[in-house]
Parts: sequence; structure tokens; C-alpha cells
Amino acid sequence: MEETFILEEKKFSLLESHGEELTSKNYITDPAISRDEEIKEIILALLTPEKGALLVGKPGIGKTAIVEGLAYRIKNSLVPDALKGWKLYKLNMTSLMGSVDNENDNRIEILIRELKEKDKTIIFIDEVHLLVNRSENSGVDFANMLKPALDRGTIKMIGATTTEEYETYILRDRAFNRRFQKVDINEADGPTTVKILMGTLPKLEVQTGVNLAYTPFIKERLMNFIVDMTSEYKRIYEVASRYPDICLTILSNALSYALYDNEKEAKLKHIYKAIVNAKNIYQDAKDKAVEKFKIDFNDLILEENLNLDDIN
Repeated sequence: MEETFILEEKKFSLLESHGEELTSKNYITDPAISRDEEIKEIILALLTPEKGALLVGKPGIGKTAIVEGLAYRIKNSLVPDALKGWKLYKLNMTSLMGSVDNENDNRIEILIRELKEKDKTIIFIDEVHLLVNRSENSGVDFANMLKPALDRGTIKMIGATTTEEYETYILRDRAFNRRFQKVDINEADGPTTVKILMGTLPKLEVQTGVNLAYTPFIKERLMNFIVDMTSEYKRIYEVASRYPDICLTILSNALSYALYDNEKEAKLKHIYKAIVNAKNIYQDAKDKAVEKFKIDFNDLILEENLNLDDIN
């Protein structure tokens, strides 16, 4: 007798195919160093009935890292009991545009149907202003479409946008705006950025397989120098030209130069290369930083027998 096997068709999951579960990631370090107050505000917003959190701040100041910091705390049970066991998914707004497999339904509608079957789920949408802008252009009120899922209290949402886009789009949509509590994310100051660099370095070392070959004291000297040379009025303003992104770029590039040289340790010459080739610093400010670097780290230059004039 032939046995008939009925295979159940796997249901399409937008969260799985277009999302990243941040609460299941392996975190080497806390992604949101010195951002406890901002995370506290987000948690309070999520614990408020019928509210989500809306992170507003300039580009490059770590809004996504703060959300990852919340995921890190949820994963390690460092949150109030009411949020323990929740899952946090990151969704890119551009991936939510359009239809799926030539279906008539757009991805937002599929997401909403999927969320109706979920419990204890937080969705994070970066560039959330595009949701409002798309609503205006299509005549569809996505804010109200999301409302039933959010009202149940078992689905929560975090959005992130820049200050300019918040004022241009979000403030004009009262229905969408009242679903959220605004959390202002300010650029980290210099000392905080040094802490972020020191705390993020172990993650960068694991990711690249390259270690920064110095004592904590010398590492902190280097971090202070990087932060000082990238202070506000020395920057060419682009997307990643703010603390901590502009500093993390220089630090990451230093480890990359060591990789390029087939070395497992990043040393002073690699830091110097990253500084000389920094793209987001005005040339005159960079020239001054290079000369100051030679003075501030003369002890290491002599110890390592370096001729920095031959390094570029």
C-alpha cells in the first residue's frame, strides 16, 4: 500500500526573511556603552500601554546601537520582568516596500497579518519616516493599519529617524506620532566616546582577528587622540561624521591596515595610516593632528623605530 505524505506548505514569514532577530545575536560586548539613560527611556515607553518608542537624533550617533543594547539587555535578563522573554526584530524600511512573489498584498500588510499571530514581539524599523512618507504617496494610512496589532499590547514598535526627517514627516502625521513617545538621542561627548571606543575595541578585534598591541593605558591615550582629532569643527559633515561613528571608522581602519599587512597585531604605524588617510577630517585639521601625533607618541615612535615620513 502506498503511503501518502501531505507536506504542509511553509508559511511565509516576513520577520524571518526580511528581519534580523537582535535578541538572538551573540554579543561580544555591550553594543550601547554609556547609553543607559536612553535605554531606560525606551523601556519606559515600551511599558506604557498603546505606546512605542521613537528615537530621534542626527545620523551617525548610534541610534541602532542603542536598540541593539536593549536587545542585549533583554537577552541577558537585564530588563524589568515585563520585558523578559520578548523578541526584538530589526526591519529595514526599504525591504518592506513592494509586494512579495507578485502577490497583490504589500509587505506591510503581510507584516501586520504576521504580527497578529505573534506575542511578546518588538519590531524596530529604522528610517521609520519612510512609513509615513509612503502613506502620503499611496493614500494608505499605515499608522492605522499597524494600530490593531500594537493595541493588543503584545506587539511593540521602536522607530528611528533623524531630527530633520522627524520634523518634516513625523510631526505632520498626528495619528502616527501619537503612537510613540519621543526619545531624543544626543551625540556622545568626548569622554563618553572614549569609553565607547574602549568598550567596542574587543568586538572589533574578534571581528578582524587583529589585536591592538598595547596596554590599556596606551590604548586609552590612542583613543583620546582619535576623539580629539575628530572634534566637531574639524569634521567634514557627512552621514558618518559624528561621535562615535567617525572615531570607530578610524579605529576599524587601523585594524584593517594590519590585516592588509598580514599582521595579527595593530601597532602605531597602523593607527598612523588610519589617521593620515581619514576621509572625514578637513585637511588642515588632519595636518595638525599628524604633527601632534608625532609629538604625543614620540616615546612609542622611538621604541618601535618608526620613520613616519615613509608611512602613508
